[in-house]
Amino acid sequence: MKGQLFRISWNSIRLKLVLSVLLITIPMIAFLIYNNLYAITVVRHQVAESNRNLISLYMDQIDDNLNDLDAYMTNLIVNDKDLQMMSYMNRDQRVLAKVRLDAKMTADIGTLKTVDSIFVYSIADQDYFDVFRGFGNNTQERNNVRSYIRSLIRELEDTKEFDKRSWYVKRIGETYYFFRILQTSDAYVGAWVNIERLSVPLNLLELGERGLSLFATENGVPMTHEETVADFGIDLNRDLSSYYLSGTQVKHLVVGERSSKGEFSLIALIPDDQILGNLPYLRRIVAIISIGAVILVPLCLLLLRNMVLRPLNRIMAAMRRIGDGNLNARIEPFPTSDEFRMVNHTFNGMMEQIQELRIHVYEEQLNKQKAELQHLQLQINPHFFMNSLNIVYNLALVKNYALIQEMAISLVQYFRYMFSSNLTFLPLKDELQHIRNYIRIQELRFPDQLTFEISAPEFLLSARIPPLVIQTFVENSIKHAVSSEGPVAIVVRVDLDDNREAPMIEIVVRDWGSGFTEEVLREIRTGNRIVDAQGAEHIGIWNVKRRLGLLYGDRAHIQFSNAPEGGAEIRMRLPLHLGT
Repeated sequence: MKGQLFRISWNSIRLKLVLSVLLITIPMIAFLIYNNLYAITVVRHQVAESNRNLISLYMDQIDDNLNDLDAYMTNLIVNDKDLQMMSYMNRDQRVLAKVRLDAKMTADIGTLKTVDSIFVYSIADQDYFDVFRGFGNNTQERNNVRSYIRSLIRELEDTKEFDKRSWYVKRIGETYYFFRILQTSDAYVGAWVNIERLSVPLNLLELGERGLSLFATENGVPMTHEETVADFGIDLNRDLSSYYLSGTQVKHLVVGERSSKGEFSLIALIPDDQILGNLPYLRRIVAIISIGAVILVPLCLLLLRNMVLRPLNRIMAAMRRIGDGNLNARIEPFPTSDEFRMVNHTFNGMMEQIQELRIHVYEEQLNKQKAELQHLQLQINPHFFMNSLNIVYNLALVKNYALIQEMAISLVQYFRYMFSSNLTFLPLKDELQHIRNYIRIQELRFPDQLTFEISAPEFLLSARIPPLVIQTFVENSIKHAVSSEGPVAIVVRVDLDDNREAPMIEIVVRDWGSGFTEEVLREIRTGNRIVDAQGAEHIGIWNVKRRLGLLYGDRAHIQFSNAPEGGAEIRMRLPLHLGT
């Protein structure tokens, strides 16, 4: 019962009221949230596009400067005679050529933007010389870079593998550098740029108070502001073709551009809360409305529950108890609105009238069923009565007084049982004794044509069954199976069927005659009365089925069929009722 009370039907007024409230409030809240999210998306997009343009502009400038450096070094390799002929000169000539080349590079580096140093390495005499921009480089940094370049060139000479076709990133100590190296048959020409000095102009980008810009490798490793990126858990190793949010503590808008000249990217990081700083009022309004709706919806549902749903639940609970057969169920008085009080009072009054009416109808039905049952039990086959008298008459003609006495006693016992069987139930042993007596009468009528067998366990003989339910089918078997073609056997077997929830008595009546026709079986299974070819109505089977229905309802089962070996078979299962 408790589970049924909490089971809600899709057609329930409770569900409809709840859904009505939710269908009004949820779309409004969803629209506000969507509007807020849309505004946030638009602001982010505008900020991202604005900063992307700045990043792209600055990256284009860097790529142009690097492209100028590539053009300068290529021109130096192609057109400078001192560099080209250095390997063919003697020692004194190479010294003079290096002086002229150094002077040229020193003069030219001032016109080249971005670069920190240009260097040349002569393969012939393994001589390295470089020029620097006139600021920003210290001796330690220059020596560290020189050491790296010398070791790199030695490695290139040993492996004969040169794949430095573009600007690449190298970390030396705690500093990142961009390197570019070109190779000729006699020398190496290259340049390098300090990332930290290259990042100085990035501070001019308007990224807000807490926004920052940085260079990153192609694998997303930051070359500047490493601690900031690590502290906020920002992922830089993602596709930079579109902006995205990243960060574990504070979300940052990541906007970047990859270089077309080297293995690095320029990235801007802008805190998301800084971007949305212009939307505080809208966000507050949406938050207040959402919180208010979350609070008000349960309050509205609580009011609906107390004012409408609880009175309905009480009415439904009473109706369920009545549906389960408890006609004494009533709706207990409780504080509620006048409309529900009127419904409850009317419902209780109606149930009292129904209960009284039901008692009268039930008593009337009991009397009617009892009278019908007695009428069915007292129906006597007139042909049997006349045939029995005819047998007595024929025995009197031949003066067989012993059989006349036996026949008279059998008829007396037969009719005594018939007239006393207006009781509802009788012991099984009485029914079986009546069948033996009935078959004995038929044996006198059909000498040498009947054999029968009756079996029942001793413990079932006291079981109570309706009278004449077995005798009716034995009578039908004799009536339809006995003929001049030969003797007929009839078997009555009673046993206990305990394979069900409640134990049942199983009664089987079988003969070895011609069995049921398909038409008769169809009529029996549809519950119709059977009419033979002469138009005579046979009510025996219908009588038994009707009586069992009145006595047991749907607890009794009766099955009609033809046995595989031939003959009719009737199988009944009746609830076990042991008498004293």
